[in-house]
Amino acid sequence: MTAELLTVPEAMAALKVSRWTLYNLIRSGELQSIVVGARCRRIPASSLEAYVTQLCEEAA
Repeated sequence: MTAELLTVPEAMAALKVSRWTLYNLIRSGELQSIVVGARCRRIPASSLEAYVTQLCEEAA
């Protein structure tokens, strides 16, 4: 079983936000990410979907 991992630019494009905003979401814990190797940060697609779902529920 493999999870789809997005790069920071791919996650930025998916959410249509800046790099600064994406890293703030990661720092605050609102968006989960993992570090692969020494410096490669990746965002699981499932984490992105969960974040968007949470935003939609809060807006309703």
